[in-house]
Amino acid sequence: MNQHIKFYKYQGTGNDFVMIDNRDLEFPKSTELIEKLCDRRFGIGGDGLILLENDEKSDFKMVYYNSDGNESTMCGNGGRCIVAFAHFLDIFEDKTTFDAIDGLHKAEIKNGIVKLKMIDVINITTDREDFVLNTGSPHYVKYVEMLNNYNVFKNGNEIRNSETYKKEGINVNFIEPISEKEIFVRTYERGVEDETYSCGTGVTAAALTFMNKNNQTSVAVKVLGGQLKVYAEKNGEGFSDIWLEGPANQVFKGDINL
Repeated sequence: MNQHIKFYKYQGTGNDFVMIDNRDLEFPKSTELIEKLCDRRFGIGGDGLILLENDEKSDFKMVYYNSDGNESTMCGNGGRCIVAFAHFLDIFEDKTTFDAIDGLHKAEIKNGIVKLKMIDVINITTDREDFVLNTGSPHYVKYVEMLNNYNVFKNGNEIRNSETYKKEGINVNFIEPISEKEIFVRTYERGVEDETYSCGTGVTAAALTFMNKNNQTSVAVKVLGGQLKVYAEKNGEGFSDIWLEGPANQVFKGDINL
């Protein structure tokens, strides 16, 4: 394959993505190629690869792949990064609507801060003392103490590959309240099969369990890669009008021979 591809690298609170403008649909969607491009030693490096494509019913379409090369479910930080990318490409001015695998998302950008509307959450279920919910991707949320020193890889891997979850896979979030208004979250992501610096849908899931417990409509979230904020309105057993807010930045751009 002797094809020249222009790419951009974006990160949202340390969750990093290879971003490609694929409105001409010329990018070869090969699992092996995407895995190679996401490789930090033999490729560009990233937690995932995102294609921006044209969409008939919205401003653009987001096609997301995990670093293992497989197309995956919604990625919150990836969603915020593609909004920043689309803004860079002059696709919209300050507010937009785009299509993703879990449906249409509204978003807005101001001074590098992206606010992304997430899908409604119908309910939060329990697994013993822990919580399970879908925020565009499936998430397991476990409250722990001394999260700074917690073995996220070992414990996250065990839950993700347990009999209950190993077939479909699940992202595993560990949460520790810092105060009444802030939580600390660390996430083991399926598809990446490791801890990432931040996970947007995971932060949202963890925040909703905390907000549900404490009857709140917003919470600040500390992650390894920085700070995020989640807003939501209680709606019966679940939540609606859910927004994920935080920075999304272009790190570099370049060309690569495929």
